[in-house]
Amino acid sequence: MYQYTDFDRQFIRARAAQYRDQLERHLAGQLPDELFRPLRLQNGWYVQRHAPMARIAVPYGELSSRQLRALARVAREFDLQDAGTPAERGGFGHFTTRHNCQFNWIPLERSADVMELLAEADLHGVQTSGNCIRNVTTDALAGIAPDEIVDPRPYAELLRQWSTLHPEFAFLPRKFKVAITGATDDRAVIAWHDVGLQLLRDERGDVGFRVLVGGGMGRTPIIATEVAAFVPWQRILVFLEAVVRVYNLHGRRDNLYKARIKILVKALGEQFIREVHAEYEALLADGAPELPQAELDRVAAHFVAPVSEAAPALHAVDADAPKAYTRWLERNVHTHRLAGYRAVTLSLKRAGQAPGDVTADQMDRAAELAERFSHGELRVTHDQNLLLPWVAEHELRALWLAAREDGFATPNIGLLTDMIACPGGDLCSLANARSLPVAAAIRERFEDLDALYDLGDIDLHISGCMNSCGHHHTGHIGILGVDKDGSEWFQVTVAGSDGSLANGPAAAGKVIGPSFAADEVPDVVEALVELYRAERQAGERFVDTVRRLGVAPLRAAADAVRRSTAAAEA
Repeated sequence: MYQYTDFDRQFIRARAAQYRDQLERHLAGQLPDELFRPLRLQNGWYVQRHAPMARIAVPYGELSSRQLRALARVAREFDLQDAGTPAERGGFGHFTTRHNCQFNWIPLERSADVMELLAEADLHGVQTSGNCIRNVTTDALAGIAPDEIVDPRPYAELLRQWSTLHPEFAFLPRKFKVAITGATDDRAVIAWHDVGLQLLRDERGDVGFRVLVGGGMGRTPIIATEVAAFVPWQRILVFLEAVVRVYNLHGRRDNLYKARIKILVKALGEQFIREVHAEYEALLADGAPELPQAELDRVAAHFVAPVSEAAPALHAVDADAPKAYTRWLERNVHTHRLAGYRAVTLSLKRAGQAPGDVTADQMDRAAELAERFSHGELRVTHDQNLLLPWVAEHELRALWLAAREDGFATPNIGLLTDMIACPGGDLCSLANARSLPVAAAIRERFEDLDALYDLGDIDLHISGCMNSCGHHHTGHIGILGVDKDGSEWFQVTVAGSDGSLANGPAAAGKVIGPSFAADEVPDVVEALVELYRAERQAGERFVDTVRRLGVAPLRAAADAVRRSTAAAEA
């Protein structure tokens, strides 16, 4: 993984010192809130429903055990309250779908201390908020996936360095998110981003990018448009500069809801593509520099694998091996490009905790597992789990035993309880409804692993509001919190897709009717999966059956829950 240089460290430490000065002047009444607000946002400090929230970037999802221990220390020493529910007491971090770690209970007056502690571990929150280019994300299996064409991590790092504090793009019309994949299977959800980049090789073997622009969720879900079929890697920064310049020029600044680039791409259509290419050609004519091979080599040298030879293969699993172990091998263990190695998901989906939440002690234990089994390296996944990328096959049984003891071995990856959920109204000031109680109720309803395995793969995604931080649009079942006369209600969608090979082309889920009360949602989910059980054909996954049946039978099954509730209340 990328190792910070002296320049990198000087930069983030200087930024932390700068922020401390700004904070002290604000607390002393010398810097009013309207001037301090953009400064704290540029460093990842929000003010949420109950307290400040810190968002820490994990560029392209890679974490060292040392960095995870630093996050644990933040949770333990700074993210604390004296009373309340578990969500209100703090002491935990929350991993998001975009490789960030969030803390929800850090007092603002201690925020500079946190920034300095994080800087010591090569971490920061720069550009995790504000109308700028945000954290660049990629595939959690980057560099180790058997279907990988080109390792995206060096290019993601170049994009990070290019976009950080870029003077022209610090105040865009709206936030701007970039995702990159280098594999045949898109595990980075690129079609749902402002810019999605797919690494390819042409007929000569040269590396370049397919560029998608204008994807996004929110109140207007839109799939990104292909703007270029192949841009040579040496020119990708020039091309992206052209994309963001056109957006900076034409993007709406008078309407928050129409400010994202997806609205501009949809409004301009082919004109947007023409303007981007015209700007690209003009930049090249003006002498815009291409990326030199030496620069790519410099960055790529940081991503050399910690092992170079195959490891001993795993012997056949004993016939009397525990069922929990064989299920864990099936669900949590993934193929690897290097013989004798596997990638292993540490599930963060367990009873009593919100999806993506990890306590300080759990972070320390995950760091220990990384040091013992994965050369001190972890990844943050899009599905809000952690992943160990360098596990030798012959150590899988020992890892399972250790992970089970630490609570990370739930064999549910890809199943209904491996759900994505945002913090919702328990913590977020933007939320219309609380997503976490709904997630907990659904998990409690589907605790039986035998039943979950019978259902097979189901992507369940929950968002507390239209901002779609829980990616409900892409769920096989999507749940969206809405406000209805001051009460919490939930809209349900089906058949969404993130764009992966298993789920098919990216698509937004279809609404199956009016919204439901919170206590009806688990019954609705159960009704949908029972319909699937009754109607599925051989080999069909839930989403396949749903697409074949169409919305009408699903709406009828959900409406039956509504009628049942009404009858019970009468």
